[in-house]
Amino acid sequence: MVKVQIVIKKVLWKNDFLFPAAIWLASRIFIWTAMLLVAPKLPLPAEDFLPRFGWGVFDAWDSIHYRAIATSGYEFVNDGKQHNLAFFPLFPLSIWVLMKLGLPFELAGTLVNNLAFFAALYYLYFWVKDHYGINAAHWVTAVLSLYPSAMFTGVIYTEGLYLFLSTATLGAFDRKQYGWTAFWGAMATATRPTGMALIPALAIAAWKERRPPVAYIASFTTAIGILLFSLYCAIYFGDPLAFIEAQRGWRPTLGFDWQGWLNMFMQIAVGSKNWQFGWVQNSSGAIQDPWYLLLFGAIVVSGYLLWHFRQRFSSVKLFYGFYGLVLFLLILASEQWIDNFLNLFMVLGGSYVLWRLHTQLTPVTVIYGFCGIGLLLASGGTISLSRLAYGIVPLNIAIGVLLSRHPRQGYLILGAFVTLLAKIAVGFAQEHWVG
Repeated sequence: MVKVQIVIKKVLWKNDFLFPAAIWLASRIFIWTAMLLVAPKLPLPAEDFLPRFGWGVFDAWDSIHYRAIATSGYEFVNDGKQHNLAFFPLFPLSIWVLMKLGLPFELAGTLVNNLAFFAALYYLYFWVKDHYGINAAHWVTAVLSLYPSAMFTGVIYTEGLYLFLSTATLGAFDRKQYGWTAFWGAMATATRPTGMALIPALAIAAWKERRPPVAYIASFTTAIGILLFSLYCAIYFGDPLAFIEAQRGWRPTLGFDWQGWLNMFMQIAVGSKNWQFGWVQNSSGAIQDPWYLLLFGAIVVSGYLLWHFRQRFSSVKLFYGFYGLVLFLLILASEQWIDNFLNLFMVLGGSYVLWRLHTQLTPVTVIYGFCGIGLLLASGGTISLSRLAYGIVPLNIAIGVLLSRHPRQGYLILGAFVTLLAKIAVGFAQEHWVG
C-alpha cells in the first residue's frame, strides 16, 4: 500500500510539473509560429507592413514606449498629449537590467514577459488546485494560455509580469502569507494601474474574513510600489500625481464612457457602416450595409438553435456546426468588430461568470475581480478593455472553473479562443491595432 501511494504521488507530481510547462510551451509555439512564419506569407496590400523573421516582430505599439523608458527614461509635459509617464516602471526597469547585462531590447523585453508568464502559470496552477481541484487547475491554466489576449504575453508587453505578480499576491493572501502578500503586491502596483485595485480588494477581503491586523498592514503595504512611483514623479516632474495626469493623454476623461460602450454595442449589433454612416449621420435613416444585418442575424439565430438543440446533436455535428459559425463570423467580422466583441466578452461575460460563481470562489478572488473591473470602467475610454480585463486573473479563474464543469462546451470555446488567438497574433505581426 505504501509503495502504491508513493507511485501515485510521483505520477501526480510529474503531472503537476509538466502540465503548466507544456501548455506554456504550446501557446508560445503557436503564437510565435503565427507571427514569424504565417504572417509574412499572407498576401497584403502594398501599403501594409510586411513582418520579417526576427525579434523585431515582438516590438510594436506599446513596446515602443517601454523601449523609450528603458533607454532614455521618462518624459512628461502636462499638455494633454500622450507621454510615456503613463506607463508604470517595473517592466521597463526589468528590461533595463537585462540590457545592462548585454541583451538587446527586443530579446530582454520578450524574455521578461514570457518567463514571467511561465511563473504565473505555475503559481496559478497550484493556487487553483489547492482550492478547486486538479481538473479546475487544468482548465484555468488552459484559459489563461489560450485566450486571444494571451498573445500579449508573448510580445514586449506587461501582461506576463503583471499576471504573475497579481496572482502571487492573491495566492499569498489566501495562504495567509502576509509578508509575501506585501512584497508581491508592492511590485504589482509598480507594474500596471490596475494594480491599484489590489489595495482596497485585500483590505475588504481581510475585513470580510475577519483577518488579524497584520492582514490589513499587508494590504496597505502593497501601495509601496505606486507610492515610490509617485515620489519619483514629485522629484523629477514636480508633481506626485503626474503619472495620473499623464493618463489623460490616453484616456482624456475619467468616469464611465457610456458613449464608447454604446458604440461597441451598436457596431456589433448593426455593423460599423450602418451605425456610423447610416443611422447616425444620415437623416433619412438609410441602411448602408443591409447584408451585415442579414448575415449577422442568421449567425445569431443559427447559434441559438445550435445551443438550444445541442443535446440532440452528436459531438461531430456540434463540432462542425460551431466552428462553421466561428469561421463564417471571422470572414464577416473586421478587426474592430473582433476587438469590440472581445471587450464585451471579457468585461461583461467575465464579470457575469465571476458573479455566478462568487459563492464558490475565495473572497479575495471575487473582490479583486470586481475592484479591477470597476477601475477599468471608471478609467474613461474603451481602448484595450479586453486585454486589460484579461490581466485581471479572477476573470480567467471564473471562466476556467465554469468550463471545467461543462467540458463538452469548454473544448469548443477553447478552440474558438485559439482561432482568435491566431488572428490577433497575425494582426500584431502586421502592425495592425489589435487592442
